Amino acid sequence: MNESDFLASQFEQNRGHLRAVAYRMLGSLSEADDAVQEAWLKLSRADASTVENLGGWLTTVVARVCLDMLRSRNARREDSLEEHVDAPPKPAAASHSLDPEQETLLAESVGLALLVVLDTLAPPERISFVLHDLFAVPFEEIAAIVGRTPAATRQLASRARRRVQGADTGAHADLASQRKIVDAFLAALRAGDFSALVAVLDPNVVISADAVAQPVETKREIRGAENWAQGAIVAARGARAAQPALIDGEVGLVVAPKGRLFRVLRFTLAHGKIAGVDVIGDPDRLRQLNIAILAP
Repeated sequence: MNESDFLASQFEQNRGHLRAVAYRMLGSLSEADDAVQEAWLKLSRADASTVENLGGWLTTVVARVCLDMLRSRNARREDSLEEHVDAPPKPAAASHSLDPEQETLLAESVGLALLVVLDTLAPPERISFVLHDLFAVPFEEIAAIVGRTPAATRQLASRARRRVQGADTGAHADLASQRKIVDAFLAALRAGDFSALVAVLDPNVVISADAVAQPVETKREIRGAENWAQGAIVAARGARAAQPALIDGEVGLVVAPKGRLFRVLRFTLAHGKIAGVDVIGDPDRLRQLNIAILAP
């Protein structure tokens, strides 16, 4: 086996790990594959004989590529790199495309709410949190990637951790009861169970939606559990992409196909039932929400 074949073999052994790192940093499978491909190109041009820990070296390279991509995304708000016609072609061994259904399953396995919250973090915070908290990379190594001191990098990860976990979640003693109601609501939607959905709603529930979440030709406010439940079940295709999360400190739902925030449902609860639902789709409103993940 020549050196090129040996490097390719070693790279393939690390591909799954690199893809997992890149996906959690970027929240996009196509971008993650681009980052992994860039790492392969850098490896193929490097003097691998000087690399003592190839897995660590590749993780660092992928992290730096992802940091650049996140900064570029924030600057230009590009949603995808798929249209870069001058990107180098991927060798046959690097083809690991997933269809939309598989990518949705991947997002769900990572955690839709986690991907949503990560997308609200500044690039250095996201890199620091993902590498340290999810992949146990030491702060000393992360510091070299984000261009900060180890102490500053530790602070970045800590700040990100508070955003991800929700800084004040312990102050709400009724979160468990809220979660039980919201879980029952989501389960009824996913099962298409009209009776179960009506049972979790207050008879006089009020459901309102903003102009983005609800087309202008339909009502933006509906009153009454039975009036809304049947239509909600018919339109509940997005329920699979929904997951409970903390919305401004209260339990709600995020709808995030492939981990990209699409809708948020905020609930008003009274006497153990849902008395109000606010469906938010306006991007400006979504950006103003404080979203944190909930423990399983």
